[in-house]
Amino acid sequence: MTERVIITGASSGIGAALARQYAKRGAILGLIARRQAELDALAAELGGTVATYAVDVRDGPALAAGASDFMSRFGTPDVVIANAGVSAGNLTHLDDDIETCQWILDVNVMGIVKTFQPYLSSMLEERRGTLVGIASVAGIRGLPGAGAYSASKAAAATYLESLRVELRGSGVSVVTIAPGYIATHMTAKNPYRMPFLLPADEAARRFVKAIDARVAYTVIPWQMAIVAKVLRVLPRSVFDWAFAKAKRKPRRQEF
Repeated sequence: MTERVIITGASSGIGAALARQYAKRGAILGLIARRQAELDALAAELGGTVATYAVDVRDGPALAAGASDFMSRFGTPDVVIANAGVSAGNLTHLDDDIETCQWILDVNVMGIVKTFQPYLSSMLEERRGTLVGIASVAGIRGLPGAGAYSASKAAAATYLESLRVELRGSGVSVVTIAPGYIATHMTAKNPYRMPFLLPADEAARRFVKAIDARVAYTVIPWQMAIVAKVLRVLPRSVFDWAFAKAKRKPRRQEF
C-alpha cells in the first residue's frame, strides 16, 4: 500500500526537505503550511499525489477540516509529522515580548497537539501509524534570551513522552526528534556559532530513517546527542556561569 504522510511547516526548511524525501519514495503527501503559493510551488516540484492545505497550526478547526479532506480522499495517514515551529528571542521585562512568548508556545506546543488530534482516533481504530513531533536540543536546558523557545521545546518533548506512554500497546507509535542546528531560514539569523550544522536535506534523510525505525527519542546529529548528555548533567552553578554571557537569539521584532 502506498505510504500516506502528513507534514506541517511544509513550505520551507525541514518540512520541505522531508516532503522531498517522502516524495522520492512515492508517498501520498498532505502538506500543511501558512503560505499557499509556496505550497503550490513545492507540490509542482514534487509531482506525484500531493494535497496542500494553507493552514496555521494554531487554528484547530482548520487543521481538522484539512484532516477530514485528506482522509476522505486517501484514508488514514501512516505518518503524521508535526514539524511546524517558530523561533525568536524574548526578554521577560519587555511588554512587546509577551505576545512573542504566546506565539512561540502556541505554535510549538499546542500546534503539535492540534496537528495530531484529528488523525488519532482513526489511527487508533486501525491500530497503526506513527506520530512524529519535533522538539529541540534547546529544550534540554533553559537558554538565556530564549526562555519561551526553550520552554516550548521542553514542553513539546514532555508532551510527546506522555503521549508515547499513553499509546503504548495501541499500535500507534510516537517518535520524538530533537534536532541540533539545521541550516534553514530560522537558524540563518542566529548571531552565534552553530556547531555540527546540518544541511536541511541531510537532516531530513536522518529524520526519515529514525521515523522508519520508530525510535522513541533521538537527537540529530549524533554529535549533538553527546552535547545534550553533557548539558543534562551540568550542575546548575556551572551551567549558569557558562551560559550567562552567551550570545542571545534575536528578538522577533528584529527579524
